Amino acid sequence: MKKIVVSCLVAGMAFNANAQNYWKKNAGKTAKVIFTGSKTNEKMVDKGAVKFEKMAQPMETDACIFVDPDFKYQKLIGIGGAITDASAETFYKLPKNKQKEIIEAYYGKNGLGYTVVRTNMNSCDFSSDSYTYVQDNDTSLKSFNVAHDEKYKIPMIKEAQKAIGNQFTFYFSPWSPPAWMKSNKSMLKGGKLENAFYQTWADYYARFIKEYEKRGINVWGLTVQNEPMATQTWESCIYTAEEEGEFLKKNLGPTLWKNGYKDKKVMIWDHNRDLIYQRATTTLSDPETSKYAAGIGYHWYETWNNKTQLFDNLLETQRAFPDKFLAFTEGCKEQFDLAKIYDVSLGELYGRNMINDFNKGTALWTDWNVLLDQTGGPNHVGNFCFAPIIADTRTGEVHYTYEYYYVGHVSKFIKPNAQRIGSSSNRAALISTTFMNENGQLVTVIMNDSDQDMDANLWIEGMSAKLAAPAHSIQTVIL
Repeated sequence: MKKIVVSCLVAGMAFNANAQNYWKKNAGKTAKVIFTGSKTNEKMVDKGAVKFEKMAQPMETDACIFVDPDFKYQKLIGIGGAITDASAETFYKLPKNKQKEIIEAYYGKNGLGYTVVRTNMNSCDFSSDSYTYVQDNDTSLKSFNVAHDEKYKIPMIKEAQKAIGNQFTFYFSPWSPPAWMKSNKSMLKGGKLENAFYQTWADYYARFIKEYEKRGINVWGLTVQNEPMATQTWESCIYTAEEEGEFLKKNLGPTLWKNGYKDKKVMIWDHNRDLIYQRATTTLSDPETSKYAAGIGYHWYETWNNKTQLFDNLLETQRAFPDKFLAFTEGCKEQFDLAKIYDVSLGELYGRNMINDFNKGTALWTDWNVLLDQTGGPNHVGNFCFAPIIADTRTGEVHYTYEYYYVGHVSKFIKPNAQRIGSSSNRAALISTTFMNENGQLVTVIMNDSDQDMDANLWIEGMSAKLAAPAHSIQTVIL
């Protein structure tokens, strides 16, 4: 296979240091390389150190990624995944030693460094059945009870919380209000929240927060509605941008503040990148609505856009609302096939999205189910999907997909409060993002999802280190 020579990859240094002086002081400095490649079946392998040597100005014909530490952007809130009913039910069907292994794999000191947990309020597609926390027509919410969640979901969330410690960041999303509050009298297949129940539904969020916090699970934030423009065969509820803004302004926002939850981070939209700019500019056009929103959530399911995925819509939205954070709240590979769980394309889907999302301003990144079973479920409507870890509940065997390792190349090494550094690539085949951790450690993630092997140099201010970027690989360079 023909090799392409890549002669530069520019990296950065501590936030307040002068780049040129930094390298004069640190000539001969080394960086650590962690590597995953499908051709050699290596997964997060320590490839040792690479040394920086002097290198002249690169030529225009050289493929390069430029990173400039003088330009600093968003800070990372955290990275994680959703503990749904499906994840928790699968988790507790496994032997105790496998449960411990999975918690360590995600949240432990030797795991992926996950600090974020999302969950569903009321049932979603990744539940074994449809459920709510109240009896029908109980507008006072006197019957509100989260006993359903205490069987599986809350215990697993608390296991994650214990392993994460004080960086635990937990938020929730509703898929549908109870059927009796909706226009179609069903939790499934869309429908809208009836005007008469706007306040009852707002009170429902506050009760959910109260009950979870009574059980020691501090709630960091919430989204107003999961996928408010999707009429699904599963739990779903439709809001226009104006309707979502009206509910937030007149009901949900004031109710949260009245109950002492002004600090909870409310995220609007929580749907795909395709409409994110229109939704944000419409919903947040009213200052009285905008004051209740801290962030703008989105998913990645605009699949007709192939690899481009409309990432520029994120950048345009961030420019329009620099005071709001961007949050990737859900994504997964759909149409589960157990025979394909070791396909590298699963990992590349994650790597491509994470790198581009961060480069366009994203501050919070949350995968969908952290764990599913051998069917890609359980799922009460047959919407089976992949997850980074698949567990065969028949045998107790646990499978780690390339999704797990590709996410780990980011989440394990880039810590909460790390700041993204300016970067640019002149080749489509290599994509990269760079963050600086609070301790001054520089972390650059480089992915090559092409069929061509590449030779590379990590280059800054006339210094470079030689790297290899084989076809279908990802690596993390830690300086």
